Amino acid sequence: MPSEKVDFKGAFGDTLSAKIDYPDEGELKSWVLFAHGFSIGKDLKPIRTISKSLVDDGYGMLRFDFTGLGESGGNFSDTNFSSNCEDIRMAANFLRENHKAPCVMIGHSFGGTATLKVADEIPECKAVATIGSPCDTTHIVHQFADQIEEIEEEGEAKVLLGGRPFIIKEQFLEDIGNQDIAKEIADLDRALMIFHSPQDKVVSIDNAAHIYGRARHPKSFVSLDGADHLLLKNAADAEYVAHVLAAWAHRYI
Repeated sequence: MPSEKVDFKGAFGDTLSAKIDYPDEGELKSWVLFAHGFSIGKDLKPIRTISKSLVDDGYGMLRFDFTGLGESGGNFSDTNFSSNCEDIRMAANFLRENHKAPCVMIGHSFGGTATLKVADEIPECKAVATIGSPCDTTHIVHQFADQIEEIEEEGEAKVLLGGRPFIIKEQFLEDIGNQDIAKEIADLDRALMIFHSPQDKVVSIDNAAHIYGRARHPKSFVSLDGADHLLLKNAADAEYVAHVLAAWAHRYI
């Protein structure tokens, strides 16, 4: 699939790295915006697999690195849930100004939670999909729960996320504590597809039940039985997500 490296300004004015994947022939059905999970990046293999599968189905996709991650500029320690949301808004605006605004928005894990908050601010967005996403922002603290006291006392702490060191500041904790995602989900006026694995050990499937329970119709749930949180164990899991998503989203584009 053709892939173009692009960039745009993020929440703090830093240059964010992004890639646009699109069909090399035929009519492009619609544009998709993908928001990756906490501390990961746009080039994780399952994300690339999902993108390729969607492109094969005639969609164009923008995937980007949040501020301070991957190839994007900025300092990760200065970011928080609110800045992630703003990065997504800026990504959607980039598509709007250079191609077409996203009709479909996808978020994995914490990126899915941010997408749930932002989607209704993108008028062109008709459908939203989450993959292994928490139903609230405070869920993320379990990844560094043993260092919460240090963060609160010292103002910051170095934590390991996915085996890599990151600085988490007190402002991050304050920001996630001030979000009401339950209300955002209840007010989401978009078609919703929830993908989640019953075996997810990072974000339990109870989160999917909470999201589904609060959301309005039309809403759908797809069980990714046997899949891990990052969809890395079996490449077929990411392909399955993409094919189901493409067929479902076609109804709304």
